[in-house]
Amino acid sequence: MTPQPLLRETPVNVVLWTIAALLAVAFAAAGAMKLTQSKEQLVTKGMDWTESFSPGAIKAIGALEVLAGIGLILPALLDIAPVLVPLAALGLVLVMIGAAIVHLRRGEKQMILTNIVLLVLAAVVVWGRFGPHSFTS
Repeated sequence: MTPQPLLRETPVNVVLWTIAALLAVAFAAAGAMKLTQSKEQLVTKGMDWTESFSPGAIKAIGALEVLAGIGLILPALLDIAPVLVPLAALGLVLVMIGAAIVHLRRGEKQMILTNIVLLVLAAVVVWGRFGPHSFTS
């Protein structure tokens, strides 16, 4: 009997799980903050970009981030629709592209590096989980 793909302890699989876990924690926390705090509170915490968005849009971004954080781990962990893992990571790639564009337009160039790092990490999960290290291979 061959081991389940989830349980394979290949170095790449461990790295993909680690990246997914780090992204999940970061985005779930950031999204929860956007969902639970007012626009004004977010601005005082250094999220100046929120000035360019309505409270509803900020809440929507927060909800997407929380869902993506959950989607990076839970489907594979429960072995229920593990294809959602790379789809969640792909969603984060798109969110980070949007974030980088917003920061560029607002002249917040220091934030773009963070967006690019998170984008690259999410893209690695997309590559690995859709590609050679998918849960269905």
